[in-house]
Amino acid sequence: MSGTVYIVGGGPGDPELITVKGLRALKKADVVVYDALVSKALLKHTRRNAELIYVGKRAGKHTLSQDEINRLLYEKALEGKIVVRLKGGDPYVFGRGEEEVEYLVKRGVKCEVIPGVTSAIAVPAYAGIPVTNRYIASSFAVVTGREAKEKTVRRVKLKNIAQAVDTLIILMGVNTLRENVMELKEVLPEDTPIAIISSGTTFNQKVIVSTLDKILSVVKDSNIKPPAIMVVGEVVKFRDKLWRYR
Repeated sequence: MSGTVYIVGGGPGDPELITVKGLRALKKADVVVYDALVSKALLKHTRRNAELIYVGKRAGKHTLSQDEINRLLYEKALEGKIVVRLKGGDPYVFGRGEEEVEYLVKRGVKCEVIPGVTSAIAVPAYAGIPVTNRYIASSFAVVTGREAKEKTVRRVKLKNIAQAVDTLIILMGVNTLRENVMELKEVLPEDTPIAIISSGTTFNQKVIVSTLDKILSVVKDSNIKPPAIMVVGEVVKFRDKLWRYR
C-alpha cells in the first residue's frame, strides 16, 4: 500500500511563516524532500529518524532533475512512507508543485497540496511595500524574470503586463536585471520607483530602492545576489511610511 505525499509550501524564508497545517505535516513525515530556498530551521521540526533529502536547484546547478525528483517522490510513497515535499514560498507559484502532483496523481499516489505564503507578497511586505493600495494600486502581476530554457516561445510579455497593472513583481530576475529594466523603460516613465529585495524575510534581507533610470548604476555597486524580488510601481514609495523588517 502506497503512502501519502504532501506538497508543502514552506514560506518565503522566515521559518515562522510556514502554515500550521504545513508544520503539522512536516512533524509527522517519514521522508522530507526539501529545496534550496527552504529555511533549514524548519528541518528541526522533523522526527529524529526522518529521512532528509536535499534536492535544491539554483541557476545552472541542480542536485536532481525535475524528472528525478518526481520519481523519488513516487518511489518513497510506494514504500508506504509519509512524504513531505517541502518547497520555498508556495508550491504553485513558480514552484513546479503542479508538475509533481500531476506525476503522482497519474500514477495513483495519494497526495495533498498545502499552500504556502508566497514570497511575491510576503517579501515586499517585510520591506515595507504593499503590493496594492486603494488609491494608487488596484492591481498587481507576478511574473518570472527567467523563463525555462526549453521554451521555444517567450510567454512573459513584460511590456504589455507593465502597462496593464499598477504593481509589477518580478521573481528570479536578478540575473536578467538589465534586460528587464531596459524593456520596462520602453513603456514606463524613467522615474518609476523600483525596489530590489534580496534574501527577503530573513536576517540577511537587503533592500535597494531607486528608479528605472538609475537602478542599474545603483545595483552595480551593491553586490545584490539571488534570491531576490523586484517590485516596480508607486507602492514602493510606502517603504518610508510603513513597518518594515529592515
